[in-house]
Amino acid sequence: MRIARFSTGEGVSFGVVEGGPGEEFVSAISGHPFGQVQFTGERHPLSQVKLLAPMLPSKVVAIGRNYAEHARELGNDVPDEPLIFMKPSTSVIGHGESIAYPTTLSHRVDFEGELAVVIGRLCREVPVERVKDVVFGYTCANDVTARDLQKRDVQFTRAKGFDTFCPLGPWIRTDLDPGDLALTTTVNGEVRQSGRTSQLVHDIPALVAYVSAVMTLIPGDVILTGTPAGVGPIEIGDEVSVGIEGIGTLTNKVVARD
Repeated sequence: MRIARFSTGEGVSFGVVEGGPGEEFVSAISGHPFGQVQFTGERHPLSQVKLLAPMLPSKVVAIGRNYAEHARELGNDVPDEPLIFMKPSTSVIGHGESIAYPTTLSHRVDFEGELAVVIGRLCREVPVERVKDVVFGYTCANDVTARDLQKRDVQFTRAKGFDTFCPLGPWIRTDLDPGDLALTTTVNGEVRQSGRTSQLVHDIPALVAYVSAVMTLIPGDVILTGTPAGVGPIEIGDEVSVGIEGIGTLTNKVVARD
């Protein structure tokens, strides 16, 4: 099932995306999607609604250096344990929204295409074997990073935390095995990253168990699982797309913030 959050201009709703390419529509559901889905009877052609960030998480927990080749391309060792950091909820935007380049504060902003895990239940200290019970689904993410600030600062908060630096979307896929999915990032149509989720150093059950041992996760929280090799700069005017097999493609343009 593909769960989207969308606007018709008269309000914001969740819905189920159905139909094939070019004939897709979204069927609105009542309330939130964390439970039994109840349709309202409203249906809209997908082309006539605005897709929003599929969730507004209380927190975004990200994992660094979780693809060995990416760690090496930046001159880092692969950590023995997951390296976690946070992105603020205010960094989240949806498919089709603009990434705002903070030109007065950074001169090197990079894309990082990632698979994102969306949590579906209140949970803490989740055993690896029960992780599937707390995961709602998966979506595409771009862990946009001010690389020059990341290198300058001791920790990642400033470099990763700008408004618009966490695009998510276009929707959440709930019935998906994330173990070996193709992930591709393009800039202006040119492939820059190509990897598979089977290359993760720490897999999704291990990540959810590790993070939930540190903090309570609530429905809608997001865990970014890491980016494969090939990260690089984006410039004002660029169009960045993160596509993941079985989910779809998240696309955002880059504009000047200042």
